[in-house]
Amino acid sequence: MIKMNHILYPTDFSEHSRSALPYALKMAQEFDSTLHCLHVVDEAYQHLVSSGDYLGAHVEITEDFWEPSLKKLGEFTEEHIKGHVDKIVSHQVTGRPFLEIIRYAQEHTINMIVIATHGHSGLATMLLGSVTEKVVRKAPCPVLTIRVPGHKFVMP
Repeated sequence: MIKMNHILYPTDFSEHSRSALPYALKMAQEFDSTLHCLHVVDEAYQHLVSSGDYLGAHVEITEDFWEPSLKKLGEFTEEHIKGHVDKIVSHQVTGRPFLEIIRYAQEHTINMIVIATHGHSGLATMLLGSVTEKVVRKAPCPVLTIRVPGHKFVMP
């Protein structure tokens, strides 16, 4: 029998990425797994802000700069995950999303990644490659991709 002790659900909190959550929850319930909810703050955003000129306003980078997204992760976990599974790990990191998802999967011995085919941009994967596509190609474990409901397939 296949053991799924650790399931990873990466999220950017968008409706698109949320479409994978029911699958991650169901798998965690069925396998009595720990569900890892991971949010990656894109380093491109950090670099833009760190340059000191974000939308024309100077922004100081302090330790509590990332606190709002940590708070959002906590609220997201509380609202959408707690009560559905018993074992939950919520974590936030900064970096390139696909690299951090893969790194997290390696470091935490993740058995399955459950991820939506589109994130906050909702763009098709053919535009510069998507986080999901890169995760599928490089992940150290199986990846279950969930197509966003209502997203139409367009022939190339």
